[in-house]
Amino acid sequence: MTPAIILSVTLGLAISLDYYLGEPANTYHPLVAFGKWVKYLEQGLLRLDISENYQRLFGVVAMILAIVPSFAWLLWQPQSPWVEIVFGTLTLYFCIGARSLQQHAQAVHIALQANDLSDARLQVSKIVSRQTAHMSDADIRRATIESVLENGADAVFAPLFWFVLLGPFGAVLYRLSNTLDAMWGYKTLRYRHFGWASARFDDAMNWLPARLTALSYTVLGNSSQALQAWRYHAPLLESPNAGPVMSAGAGALNLQLGGPAIYAGVPKQKPWFGGKNIPQNNDIDRACQLIYRTCWLWWLLIVVGVNFA
Repeated sequence: MTPAIILSVTLGLAISLDYYLGEPANTYHPLVAFGKWVKYLEQGLLRLDISENYQRLFGVVAMILAIVPSFAWLLWQPQSPWVEIVFGTLTLYFCIGARSLQQHAQAVHIALQANDLSDARLQVSKIVSRQTAHMSDADIRRATIESVLENGADAVFAPLFWFVLLGPFGAVLYRLSNTLDAMWGYKTLRYRHFGWASARFDDAMNWLPARLTALSYTVLGNSSQALQAWRYHAPLLESPNAGPVMSAGAGALNLQLGGPAIYAGVPKQKPWFGGKNIPQNNDIDRACQLIYRTCWLWWLLIVVGVNFA
């Protein structure tokens, strides 16, 4: 069995496994153990009574120690193609979350369809960092779709990219770096300097996958609107990687996203970006469908690419 066939089968099985089984329960998810390891490192190395430079240095040390477990995947030497497929499939399955993303978005959609604003706010709070207590239904739709588009890159396509490039080790390394960024990458007094290295490392690992994701959204949706939004709106957004992904995705769906939001009690006027239409409830499903279409487009391109390279 050739490496190209092994890779093609592994990707197809992992994507299918994620679709039919969804995310494993937290009890069995390796990231739960990783989260405990990160908290242990934080307790030992995060100090606010030292200089900013030393906080950054300790943050670098903490980041390196945190991602050490990913290097265990480099020691794995499969004895047969079938063992390699099983190991790779399970590893990638634990690293991607397309189905979980869809399920969270659908929970918001169901609450909105039932006109249960309180439950919709609760459900959207599980997938966004902004405050949701006073969100309108329009705010909730925009926030949900933004989260789906952005996490399509973070939780689906970036792990796929690094798996293709570096195998199971690449997917695990990316997933751990992304989790670190989610835990330490906030620009708060506590993490501003300590989490600097983790945030920059995650930015570096996301740079190319984010732009490939934005390009994929563009190809599969309203291409002209997506390109225009990517060109003119992405620079207005804070994140160098989420900007292209969300603006191109919003343009591909021809939806106007962004606008006012509240983070940690502070109102923030985010720029409007994307297309022209005001999001409706069914647009949440359209965003999820875009993620899956992109998933299978990547699989097809990778299969064709590795088998004819």
